[in-house]
Amino acid sequence: LFEAFVSSSTCRAALCSFGQLCERLQLERRAAPRPLFRAIRSRLKSWKADALWAKLERRAAHREYRQGGAGRNTTCVVIGAGPCGLRTAVELSFMGARVVLLEKRDAFSRNNVLHLWPFAIHDLRGLGAKKFYGKFCAGAIDHISIRQLQLVLLKVALLLGVEVHVHVEFQNLLEPPEEQQNHEVGWRLEVSPRSHPINQLKFDVVVGADGRRNTLPG
Repeated sequence: LFEAFVSSSTCRAALCSFGQLCERLQLERRAAPRPLFRAIRSRLKSWKADALWAKLERRAAHREYRQGGAGRNTTCVVIGAGPCGLRTAVELSFMGARVVLLEKRDAFSRNNVLHLWPFAIHDLRGLGAKKFYGKFCAGAIDHISIRQLQLVLLKVALLLGVEVHVHVEFQNLLEPPEEQQNHEVGWRLEVSPRSHPINQLKFDVVVGADGRRNTLPG
């Protein structure tokens, strides 16, 4: 199942195979400590994954993250699963925050090719991009399709514990009531469908990464 996840070629397949992997490992994603890949590593005996775990551990050890303490006890919502939204979710997760990512589609279809600057290549290699996409920046190649970049970042985000919800569309921000006591009600979202549990989520930070649509007010 881990190999199926790593080699999955669509958003739906990645989400499905990762869910099956966690189920097989009897891993409750919401309850497991972050970053999630450590819990996966402890239950999954695969020498093929060792190089990927080593890369993620090296990145997690960066001083700025304060061993996941920089964003601990913070709930962040990211709207949009484009390259910027996914990379933001990854960074917030390394900081130790609980990250919830909302995307109204369940497919990555943008085949436009991006030129990658050297610093971007270095960053993506450090996140294990080559493990998910063997052709990543091979030789003198310094470009990648948006769809493939999204797939790489989605897989990294899932391994870190980012909660990804597709078929969910942001509608509005709901402010806390002014008359409340002890801050028991925080900021919330209104999303479609109205029955989705994300409508009850209280969060500390929201990031609008849905491009030109920019549905986030303000």
